[in-house]
Amino acid sequence: MDQIDVSAKDIKSPWGTQNVTASPCSLADVMSEQLAKQLHEESNSPGCSVVDLDLADLPQDPDTSSDLMLAQMLQMEFDREFDTQLRREEKKFNGESKVSISFENYRKVHPFEDSDSSEDEVDWQDTRHDPYRLEKPTTTPKKGFTGKGKNITTKHDEEVCGRKNTARMDNFAPEVHVGDGIGMDLKLSNHVYNALKRHCQTEQRRGARLHEKKEHSTAEQAVDSRTRLLMYKMVNAGILENINGCISTGKESVVFHADGGSFEEIIIPKECVLKVYKTTLNEFKNRDKYIKDDYRFKDRFSKLNPRKIIRLWAEKEMHNLARMKKAGIPCPEVVVLKKHILVMSFIGQDQVPAPKLKEAMLSSEDMKKAYYQVVQMMQQLYKECNLVHADLSEYNMLWHDGQVWLIDVSQSVEPTHPHGLEFLFRDCRNASTFFQKAGVAEALNMYELFNTVTGLQISCESESDFLAQIEALEKMNEDHVQKRSKKACTNSCDDGPPLLSDDDD
Repeated sequence: MDQIDVSAKDIKSPWGTQNVTASPCSLADVMSEQLAKQLHEESNSPGCSVVDLDLADLPQDPDTSSDLMLAQMLQMEFDREFDTQLRREEKKFNGESKVSISFENYRKVHPFEDSDSSEDEVDWQDTRHDPYRLEKPTTTPKKGFTGKGKNITTKHDEEVCGRKNTARMDNFAPEVHVGDGIGMDLKLSNHVYNALKRHCQTEQRRGARLHEKKEHSTAEQAVDSRTRLLMYKMVNAGILENINGCISTGKESVVFHADGGSFEEIIIPKECVLKVYKTTLNEFKNRDKYIKDDYRFKDRFSKLNPRKIIRLWAEKEMHNLARMKKAGIPCPEVVVLKKHILVMSFIGQDQVPAPKLKEAMLSSEDMKKAYYQVVQMMQQLYKECNLVHADLSEYNMLWHDGQVWLIDVSQSVEPTHPHGLEFLFRDCRNASTFFQKAGVAEALNMYELFNTVTGLQISCESESDFLAQIEALEKMNEDHVQKRSKKACTNSCDDGPPLLSDDDD
C-alpha cells in the first residue's frame, strides 16, 4: 500500500507524461558490439519505417560520412522535384497546341545529369538532348505552309529560308569556320548560301590536290616518303655514313650534306652531297627542250612518262660530269646515281660549302685569275667535252682552293643541239656582264667571247644580227647532226659511275 500511495502522489494526472529518468550507462556499454547489432536490427525492422519515403529512389548504400555529400544529395532531390513541377507547368501551358513553348532553360538538372550512369560512362555522341546544342529552326511541313489566313507562312518565306540556310552551314567541311550563325539569328539568302557552298567545295578540292601533291613530291628542304626510303637504303648499304642536313635549295633540286661511308666497289670521299631532284613537274615543263632535242637521249625521251623524265635528267647530269672530269675541268665527282638522287663529292670543307662566285670576296688579282679560268673551261667544254653549259652564270660557279669549279650541268647540251649555239651565246653574255661589272679590264664582250670559245668569226653590229647568223649556222648544221646521230648514240655510253639497280623499288 505504501508503494501505491507513493506512485499516486508522483503522478498528478493519468494522461500526463511520465518523467522517466535515463539510466546511467558506462562507456564500455556504448562501445560494445552487442549494443550496435541490437540497434542495427531495430532500425531494419519493418515496424520502424513510419516515414512516408520513396525508398526506391534512394541509393542502396549512400555515403553519408561527409556533410558536403549530404548537402549535395538533398540539393539534387530538391532540383528533381522542381523539374517535375516545371514539366507539369509546361504541359499545362502548352496543352494540345502544335506550337509549344519549352521551359528547358529553367530546369535545374540537365538530361545527361539525370541518367543513372556515371560521368565517365556518358557518351556525348549518344545523348539525344545536348544542352549546349542550339535548336535548329523548325522545318516546314509537307503541305508547304503553316498557319491560316493572314498568318500563313510558306516554305519560300525569306526569313524561314534565311534561317534554314544558316543551319545548313553546319554541314560544311570541318576546316570551314562558320561561327554561331544560329545564335545570332543570321539569315542568309539563297544566292549567298550557294556562293559559300561552291567556294567551300572548290577550296576542299584544291586542298585535297595540294595534300596529294605534297605527299608525292619533294618539297623545299624536305623529301617525300619514297625519296626518304632511298636515302635510308644508301645509309644501310654503307655508301653514306649519315646525312647531316640541307645546304642548298633551288628550283629543280635540293642538296644535302652527308658523310661518306665505306663501300667495297666504289671509292667514296669523306664528305659527299646528295642532289635530290624535285619530283614535281612544274619546273620541268618548260625545260624539256634541253633533253628532248639532245640526241643522246632523244630516243629514250619519247618513250618515257613525265615523271621518269626527272630520272633521265639526273642521269644526264651524271654523264655530263663524267665528260668534264675526264677532260680535267674542276667539277664535282659523281659517286653513284639512284633514280633521282645523285651522290657527288662535296666542294668545301668541314660541312661548309664553297662560296659562289657571286658571293666570294675576291681581290682584283683573284677575279682576273677567275676570268681566265672561266674562259679556258668554256673552251674545254666546247672543244674537248663537246658540251655547252647552257646555264652558266656567277651562281653556278664556286670558288674553292684558289680556282673556279663548275656545278649544275644537268641542262648542258652538245653544240649540235638545235639551240646549242644560242645557249652558248647566252652563257657568254652572262660571263662577260659579270666580269665587266667586277672590274676586270681584260674581260671581252659577249661577241668576242663567243668567237673565242667557238673559233668562229662572226661580225655584226647588233645583237639581233648576231643571233640571226647563229640561227643560220644551226640550220646548216642540221644535216650534219643527223649524220652524226649514230656517233652521238655511242658517246652516250660514257665511262661513268655505277647506277644502282632498281630492283628494290
